[in-house]
Amino acid sequence: MHDIKFIEANIESFKDNLNKRNFDTKIVDTVIAENKKRKELTTNVETTQSKIKQLSKEVGMKKKNGEDAAELMNEVATLKASMEEDNNTLGKIKEQLDYNLSTIPNMLADDCPIGSDENDNVEVNKWGDPKSFNFKVKDHADIGEDLGMLDFETGAKLTGARFVVYKDKLARLERAIANYMIDFHLDNGYEEIIPPFIVNSDSLYGTGQLPKFSEDLFKIEGKSWYLIPTSEVPVTNILRGQIVDESELPKSYVSYTPCFRSEAGSHGRDTRGLIRMHQFNKVEMVNITKPEESSQTLARMVKSAETILENLGLPYRTVRLCSGDMGFGSKVTFDLEVWIPSQDTYREISSCSDCWDFQARRASIRFKKQGEKPRFAHTLNGSGLAVGRTLVAILENYQNEDGSVTVPEVLRPYMGGTETIFPKK
Repeated sequence: MHDIKFIEANIESFKDNLNKRNFDTKIVDTVIAENKKRKELTTNVETTQSKIKQLSKEVGMKKKNGEDAAELMNEVATLKASMEEDNNTLGKIKEQLDYNLSTIPNMLADDCPIGSDENDNVEVNKWGDPKSFNFKVKDHADIGEDLGMLDFETGAKLTGARFVVYKDKLARLERAIANYMIDFHLDNGYEEIIPPFIVNSDSLYGTGQLPKFSEDLFKIEGKSWYLIPTSEVPVTNILRGQIVDESELPKSYVSYTPCFRSEAGSHGRDTRGLIRMHQFNKVEMVNITKPEESSQTLARMVKSAETILENLGLPYRTVRLCSGDMGFGSKVTFDLEVWIPSQDTYREISSCSDCWDFQARRASIRFKKQGEKPRFAHTLNGSGLAVGRTLVAILENYQNEDGSVTVPEVLRPYMGGTETIFPKK
């Protein structure tokens, strides 16, 4: 959410920044015009209110003196009707202004790479060499089905397309991955949170999913409740509407939850396997910091995600997202992409973003130092990591010619010592 005063003071630079996103800046002219109208109506209402107050006193004096006050009373009634009409218009203008402001994305950092789409993202780090196989590699869906432990057919029967049933050792491996990640983040100073998996519209507004991206959400019929698209939503909103003492920051939370996404507009993309599901599990990092600490916090989040992949022995690369590939609420974003042998490419497994005060303004998350005015905090979020996609990467990178899958060493304690997953007999 943007401060309209900031926009009015920086119209051209604000538009230039949004243009880098390929965002239509006509809405900027609209909100400026609406705010001008809001100011005019506010002035009218205040002037009329003052006039009514003055005339009411005169009416009282005339009545006290036994004089005829009918003409003044009629004038007061006319002014009250006019003020009521202006107030009604003012309410509508404010509502429309707030809505239009809420649809404008965050400004990009000054050093954001300029580009049109993911092909223009900038690689900043690379780790590990993709393994060479002396047999024909299978994709994770075939591996899981051949193991007898990924059941897409039953998932479709129970619910529909883009759902799956995990079984036996792969169900345990999914849980092991999440447990390892949670423990890693706890060892790095995070506080574990288990939030509701259903949130209200205020929470989704606070983090920027509403009103613009409602079609991506699963709404519960008859209520203003939605299934969470990511635990970023409930966890960031823990401090919604609060002013915390500066000494309480930073807040570093980690959460493991299912995530639910309608995948609107993704028809035909990754229809096979676990890459793009309606329901998937994710470990999420959320940090709420003072503005001067957000950049180094983002760097730590990226490093944490990278370290997890290195500990799992999974080749990856880290990219800085370009202007045309940035998320709505993000100021700076780094994606981690893990190597997927069957696709001979890297695929996103984590996205770490610094939103600056964009979400904090929407959710009214502030902090203060004693004796000073409250300031908006900075909010950051990042996958640490997407559990299902991590399972995909493990199945494909650790597959063996006999159909078995080797368990990465760091996960074996969470698997009861299991070193290799063999097909079910």
